[in-house]
Amino acid sequence: MAEVATNGSEVLAAPAAVPAPAVFTGLKVQVTVPAGRAEEAVAFYKAAFAAEEVSRSTHPKRKGDGEEAALLCAELKVGAATLLVCDQAGDDVPAVGKEGAAASGLVLRLETDDVNAAAAQAATAGGALQGEVTEDGCGLGATLVDPFGVTWVLASSTSAKKCA
Repeated sequence: MAEVATNGSEVLAAPAAVPAPAVFTGLKVQVTVPAGRAEEAVAFYKAAFAAEEVSRSTHPKRKGDGEEAALLCAELKVGAATLLVCDQAGDDVPAVGKEGAAASGLVLRLETDDVNAAAAQAATAGGALQGEVTEDGCGLGATLVDPFGVTWVLASSTSAKKCA
């Protein structure tokens, strides 16, 4: 409620200071796989998408195969993008379920100059192609689901230019 000044006019409160907007420096996709399957997922992404491992962190209290600490997260480079592959270490971040990430609307699009070769490579590594490689007005495309339930669309790298 506004205060009334002695001369009868209203005195309005000063507006609250507006906080500065947050500044973001990047976006990294994180795929959380069921506990104990992070090493398997990293191996799949390396074989399917020629991912390069940039870094990894291990869980200090859990052991993987042998005496090595279990993988907690690995940062992979896929083309110019970064993909974090993480083991589900608790209930704070759910792992991809049987319904897959697509059930929540999440689909990862990977662009390539050779969709046919990329689809064949991913299928050989264990991905399940959903239909065949198809062509539309935007170029070639294929959809596959990886062994962890994540849906990937493989698309011509020129398709974004054709459809813009």
